[in-house]
Amino acid sequence: MNDVDRSSQQRENLEVVTIRFAGDSGDGMQLTGTQFSDNTAIVGNDLSTFPDYPSEIRAPLGTLAGVSSFQIQFSSLDIHTPGDKLDVLVAMNPAAMKVHLKDLKDHGILLINTAGFSKKNLKLAGWKENPLEDKSLNNYRLIKVDMAQLVTDATGNLGLSPKIIKRSINMFALGFLYWLYDRNIDSTIKFLKSKFAKKLDVIESNTRALKAGYNYGETLEIIKTSYRIPKAKFKKGTYRNIMGNQAITFGLLAASEKAGLELFYGGYPITPASDILHYLASYKNFGVKTFQAEDEIAGVVSSIGAAYAGSFAVTATSGPGMALKTEALTLAVSAEIPMVIVNVQRGGPSTGLPTKTEQSDLYQAMFGRNGETPIAVVSASTPTHCFEAAYEASRIALEHMIPVILLTDGFLGNGSEPWLIPKYDELPAINHHQTTDAENFLPLSHDEKTLARPWGIPGTPGMEHRIGGLEKTEGSGNVNYEAENHQYMTELRQKKVDIIADNIPNAVPLGEESGDLLVLGWGSTYGAIRTAVKKCISNGQKVSHVHLMHLNPFPKNLKTLLKGFKNILIPEVNSGQLNTIIRAKFLVNSEGFNIIQGRPLTVHEIFDKIQEVVKG
Repeated sequence: MNDVDRSSQQRENLEVVTIRFAGDSGDGMQLTGTQFSDNTAIVGNDLSTFPDYPSEIRAPLGTLAGVSSFQIQFSSLDIHTPGDKLDVLVAMNPAAMKVHLKDLKDHGILLINTAGFSKKNLKLAGWKENPLEDKSLNNYRLIKVDMAQLVTDATGNLGLSPKIIKRSINMFALGFLYWLYDRNIDSTIKFLKSKFAKKLDVIESNTRALKAGYNYGETLEIIKTSYRIPKAKFKKGTYRNIMGNQAITFGLLAASEKAGLELFYGGYPITPASDILHYLASYKNFGVKTFQAEDEIAGVVSSIGAAYAGSFAVTATSGPGMALKTEALTLAVSAEIPMVIVNVQRGGPSTGLPTKTEQSDLYQAMFGRNGETPIAVVSASTPTHCFEAAYEASRIALEHMIPVILLTDGFLGNGSEPWLIPKYDELPAINHHQTTDAENFLPLSHDEKTLARPWGIPGTPGMEHRIGGLEKTEGSGNVNYEAENHQYMTELRQKKVDIIADNIPNAVPLGEESGDLLVLGWGSTYGAIRTAVKKCISNGQKVSHVHLMHLNPFPKNLKTLLKGFKNILIPEVNSGQLNTIIRAKFLVNSEGFNIIQGRPLTVHEIFDKIQEVVKG
């Protein structure tokens, strides 16, 4: 496999490591991080990743705005986050180092590509002096490497262009990290041969760069040992490394198969939701139909039309795209259309921070429509939980004949972790209300248990009917402007959401059902909250954690749980949206803990806040 015999190499076992690759958006940091993640999954470690992209499509090279990074935490233990402080920072230029150096632990490894530290790049990053030449980095284990020169030396007899050589430098950094953590490089060589099958020069240059980085580790005097992270203990089964947007795709596919309905997706490309369209488009063999519309409005109304015609319909978007879909969603509520609307949240308002994560669309999901227009809301908590959340949103939509909003965010959509692939036969059944009973068909009659209306398919003999935005009469579906009827139908639409609570599980806390503090969360704060609360429990503190998947309606026992704790803390990556809703609905004195910085909350931030509240 490798050019060097490692039989005599000193190795040290570690439990957990956090690495961040950082450079310009053209330096291949996402590819490098993804390859290291895939390799980590093969090794058998638990892992969690956090890709972070520049908000500008073509930010000037060498600037702070153009920095792209990929973080991975991997461990022999059960982990829930990509990590807080870094053990290793790979910085390809001065801007990357300046943006991320604050997160590197004291005595952490700082791998620097000195070829990127030109006077021009130092100036663009705002360094007055070259930090590699003073004592400002003495707290770190600094490794300075002219990666460009070493890759040039390794590929010198190939006659390659400087452009191809430059694009291979990231493989040098990857090779060095493989050496440092006692990894096999074969998985990446196999990837290169598959990815660039028709570009032999690219395969050869990247492979040589990878091996050069790997072998460079053997020559270092500053690091006399490499590290090994033993395999994690997983529940028995088949696993794969999966990103959140992929998991959503599989959840939707599984739901359509379980319900026996063809899936229709209508949408418009928007960061960070576009991958859902891309993934679904590759599953035509399952009968999936995807429609890339000319805009967000066309995307959602095409899905409404598909659902009216009998398909399981989905649309997905983010940020301002959700606002554009709002009017059509009121039609879906009024017409009682079963469909799923995925919102992969990002920083706002307006275009905001299009590649950064945020949880700021909860108000919009709950209330952001004209009139009294309630919609069921489900949220995902981790990249792998996106599968379960997508499946659950689909089940509710089809069994209750109602649109359902599924909230994820950029952190979840782009992040990855090992996923235990569920057995199809063990997934919950999904029933729907399609009917061919023309004799008893009334388009707006309602089932007693779910308040679902019958799903009559246009073109079925004897079942001609209209649904739409004008107020209707229950049963016949005839247009009705009477005041008392409008109040009745408004209350009925709210009951359609409320009754879902009879068909979802109770909230189950980690820890006791009463105590000093309940940390209540939703969405992508799960990993940081869960890790912090586990630490508190191990310290003997009476702290518990409840994480909500169902946000509208809430689980039926949530009020009882809330009343059992002296204090309630609600961490969110927004200004306190769930906290406001909880305080208003349950009249409890909950406290918010909020950041709005385009990044996830960290474990130590939540842990420190818990200590502050408990000691209060």
